[in-house]
Amino acid sequence: MKLVEPIVRWQDEITAIRRDIHAHPELAYQEKRTSDIVAQQLESWGIEIHRGLGITGVVGTIHGKTQNGRSIGLRADMDALPMQEANTFEHASKHPGKMHACGHDGHTAMLLAAAKYLAQHRDFDGTVYVIFQPAEEGHIGAKRMIDDGLFSLFPMDAVFGMHNWPGMAVGTFGIIEGPIMASSNYFKIAIKGKGAHAAMPHLGNDPIMAAVQLAQALQTIVTRNRNPFDPAVLSITQLHAGSADNVIPEDAELRGTVRTFSEETLDLIEKRINELSHLTCQAFNCEAEFSFDRKYPPTLNHPYETAFSAQVLKDIVGEQHVDEEVQPSMGGEDFSLMLKERPGCYIWIGNGQGDHRTPGHGMGPCMLHNASYDFNDELIPLGATYWVELAKRWLATER
Repeated sequence: MKLVEPIVRWQDEITAIRRDIHAHPELAYQEKRTSDIVAQQLESWGIEIHRGLGITGVVGTIHGKTQNGRSIGLRADMDALPMQEANTFEHASKHPGKMHACGHDGHTAMLLAAAKYLAQHRDFDGTVYVIFQPAEEGHIGAKRMIDDGLFSLFPMDAVFGMHNWPGMAVGTFGIIEGPIMASSNYFKIAIKGKGAHAAMPHLGNDPIMAAVQLAQALQTIVTRNRNPFDPAVLSITQLHAGSADNVIPEDAELRGTVRTFSEETLDLIEKRINELSHLTCQAFNCEAEFSFDRKYPPTLNHPYETAFSAQVLKDIVGEQHVDEEVQPSMGGEDFSLMLKERPGCYIWIGNGQGDHRTPGHGMGPCMLHNASYDFNDELIPLGATYWVELAKRWLATER
């Protein structure tokens, strides 16, 4: 493993920053303390900063020794999740109901370490933009930054992202051309029926029966309408109806999520949910109101940038530690929106099995969005080394 030596020496310093951020988690668009820390650190290293994109976003500009017109963007997310932490170690969350359960504290720390090295050495040509993004967890912070002028103010040629991945060994990476994460979408079906006494159901139009039949029918979209070679998930996650044991309610509601790797399959599923909702409810003399919220598109890695990133990774950890055909995840990621604007690549860095957690961790597994999760600080020099080597080599390559 070929790590950048100064970053290795800084591990304790950057780990302290990471743990401080972990102990003070902030939710989407509320990352004021976190963005203050990021901005202060960048400025202390002589990096020009721009604040306010996406409300709490921070962008640092690092110019190399000369300007060759080339530029690259490196992105980390900063927000926490609205959940209670089960860990009790010293750097556990001090804010009830808020937790860094996805490792965004670690992503911020890795990019800070890389920014410090690049600013102190500037042994490259061109410009590196370090992007600290708010509100990744379902609140589309990437889009807010883009809408606020991210790519017009900072005209980068390509943009790259990285996420820690529990279960993947420390010192290994996952990467794949094309889809690495799915689109993230949510639907709601409001069913309007006619209420009645539960002992006299013939006097009403039961929305619960319509909801039950519709829930069954929706599963046929994936099994009978979708091409089986094109992965997709349709999950009903909520069914709300009624408030009394002897009353047939007037209303029922179904909610759920759809995940796909292609826009075409997503179009098909949305269309079929809409059709089945109205036709099934009509068969039960009920009415349906359907809404579909497309949050994040699929995260699609561009071919050239993926091959480029894979080679950088191999040179750092060895070919045997880079899985170039990693199995994509049905989870969503709003970095996908940046990849729709600029070419780039999104990779996974192994977070291990959880053995790194100090005494006081929760009894659950060290998985993403789990109350017992904690980022593995061993990743800081490795992830930062990748950022540094990627930026330097990208800027030195003509394309």
